[in-house]
Amino acid sequence: MDQEMKKKANPESPLRQAYDFLSGFKLATALLLLLGLLTWFATLEQIDQGLHPTLRKYFSWRSLWLLPEVNGKIVPLPLPGGYWVCALLLVNMILGGIVRIRKGWRQIGNLIAHFGIIFMLVAGGVSHHFPQRGNMAIEEGTVSNTAEDYFEYVVEVAEIIDGEPQNIRVIGGDEIDGLGSTHRNFILPDFPFDLQLAGYLRNALPVSANERAPDRSQVIADGYWLMERPGEVNAELNTAAIYGRVLREDGTVDPPFIVAGASFHPFTVHVDDRVFTVDMRKRLWPMPFKVRLNEFTADFHPGTGRAARFVSEITRIRDDNEVMVTIQMNEPMRYDGLTFFQASYGPPGAGPGDSLYSVFEVVNNPADKWPEYSLYVVTIGMLITFLTKLGESLGRVKRRSKRHG
Repeated sequence: MDQEMKKKANPESPLRQAYDFLSGFKLATALLLLLGLLTWFATLEQIDQGLHPTLRKYFSWRSLWLLPEVNGKIVPLPLPGGYWVCALLLVNMILGGIVRIRKGWRQIGNLIAHFGIIFMLVAGGVSHHFPQRGNMAIEEGTVSNTAEDYFEYVVEVAEIIDGEPQNIRVIGGDEIDGLGSTHRNFILPDFPFDLQLAGYLRNALPVSANERAPDRSQVIADGYWLMERPGEVNAELNTAAIYGRVLREDGTVDPPFIVAGASFHPFTVHVDDRVFTVDMRKRLWPMPFKVRLNEFTADFHPGTGRAARFVSEITRIRDDNEVMVTIQMNEPMRYDGLTFFQASYGPPGAGPGDSLYSVFEVVNNPADKWPEYSLYVVTIGMLITFLTKLGESLGRVKRRSKRHG
């Protein structure tokens, strides 16, 4: 009663109230229940939608709110995105499980367990923001050891010899990403010219000046100019573009040209009887092993072109070692730090009876093993807590028996 009167006489500051709320056990309980509900709905939905699209819907940082879908029907229950639930849980664990918790040898197990949970949440954030992602499309009977990055566009310069690109020079995305209003000269030692690049746009469309005049005095190259477009919600759908100029050895500078991710053909440069190409494409990502697609199967929902199940039977080839592996919608292949998900199939619009190819999403996750390590930490913390409580209990029993003895 006296404590309640003191609280009314000395109300807590808003900052203290916020701290008490964010570090409280009630918030932790509510967040864990929400995570359980999100995981349950996501598990049901991935049966029809596949693993990766479901993870993107339920646990992407772009997903603030979502409506679950079960058996193709929307459940009218708005839920917060799992990413933000985990972020708030991380704050709660740090404030309540580390800062606010009582300190002492009796609490060492609880502290270790809370550190493990925090480590697990941090691992989820690292996995979400810092993985390297690409896709690999393979037809049956063919072999590939290269994935295409989802996001990074590069400029490739190559000499065409006997109809094939040779001596390829790749100018990386980190080298061209800042060339919005500036230009940069790239020295090409093995080529009879250098290259100047400028005006990089992450999402752009080449537009004919005869159909539409430039809206901001953009450079016109070969009758086209680059119209900047808003970034796509899914960044992998962006099509980058950039202006280029050829700097020849005699000091002359060719007129500007455009290379774009949306272009069907590269820009061609002729020097005497030699032919060179300048192209923009997404960065190719070499794998440390090869993948051969032996058989791809897609089962479709009756009467529709919507696939219900993808299955790829592959052979993983490394040196002289060949291993048969099955990859399907909810069963990825993990090997050598890489994870291969069954992402989709093609060609677009294909249905039952059509010739198909398989598309894998390839992920290199720097925190791939962190969740496993965090479970070890949590287990150790819980074991210490259990042994501590057991020791205290046995001590009380021993003292009680001495009194009665």
